[in-house]
Amino acid sequence: MSGRASALSCFVMVLASSRATFARFTLDQTLESFVRCHVEAFQRFGGVPRAVLYDNLKSVVIERQGDLIRFHPRILELAGHYHFAPTPVGIARGNEKGRVERRIRDLREAFFAARSFSSLADLNQQLDAWIDRVVHGRRVPGDAARTVAESLADEQQSLLPLPEHAFDPCHVQSVASGKTPYVRFDRNDYSIPHTLVRKPLTLVASETTVRVLDGDKEIARHQRSWDTRRQIEDQAHLSALAREKRKARDHRGRNRLVAGCPSAHAFLGQIALHGGHLGGTTTRLLHLLDTYGATDLDAAIAEAHRRDAFAAQSVAHILDQRARARGAPAPIEVVLPDDPRVRDLVVTPHALHRYDHLAAESLDSAPEDDQ
Repeated sequence: MSGRASALSCFVMVLASSRATFARFTLDQTLESFVRCHVEAFQRFGGVPRAVLYDNLKSVVIERQGDLIRFHPRILELAGHYHFAPTPVGIARGNEKGRVERRIRDLREAFFAARSFSSLADLNQQLDAWIDRVVHGRRVPGDAARTVAESLADEQQSLLPLPEHAFDPCHVQSVASGKTPYVRFDRNDYSIPHTLVRKPLTLVASETTVRVLDGDKEIARHQRSWDTRRQIEDQAHLSALAREKRKARDHRGRNRLVAGCPSAHAFLGQIALHGGHLGGTTTRLLHLLDTYGATDLDAAIAEAHRRDAFAAQSVAHILDQRARARGAPAPIEVVLPDDPRVRDLVVTPHALHRYDHLAAESLDSAPEDDQ
């Protein structure tokens, strides 16, 4: 039923009487792709053969002892849905499906060799056109009066009718994230809402889409990536996480501000009393704390309070005036990217006097000739 062509996998199904062919290139050889190709083949033929002849591949035959065969449960589901009989060939009896083997060779030599294409979809479109124009335009072996396409029209009368609903070939598995709001599938990470971290979820993957369900509710939908080690993210998930972190950061930020600058407690109280924005004021004061230090900021906040100037801009003006009076260099603004994972990162500054102490010890221990 399948063969290899270059780095791609190729699924081939050939109808017995008419020699009508369906073929599809895929990016993998997973059971999911194998089942999906069956569904597309039945739709293309306009019916279902009563029996499908297979190799003894693991996607179909899990275990075999002579004529005793244990089929893969997924293939039995597919066969039950379309009412066909899965029939593996005898062991080491490749001649029993010679038509498929010859068609794979035909695809390699007459279609695929030296062919250029821009994408997998483009390649399969070219393949469909080639089969319709070339393969189905050939004469039926042993019946030169009819083409394969004409023979297929007759054979369709003997095929089983398609069911009302096509079989769902999607891959389904249980997933759960770790500490971060991502679930892993096929060596890629897909984002989920941060509120569902570590919760058991269901992942449903088609050829083009990856969906994540919480019960019967869809909580994430992504375009499927066929690369590896990629992070596929929904901006809404990142924004919600950033807002949650910002709330937590504001709370921690006020605690850090008040711990380093006791004057800030009463100052923020007056901001709230005058209808000011506590979150924005706290953020600006924390920026000043990182720039000027706790001692200078605490003194500036106390001075602004005495002047009844309850605004972060007033505190910044006082700090700037005092820095100019001391002849201190202007602070350098740190420019951060728009990515909230960087912009919202809280970095606690550490005192640098330890490095001064180490440098002094190094000078004290150096030989006199080196000093």
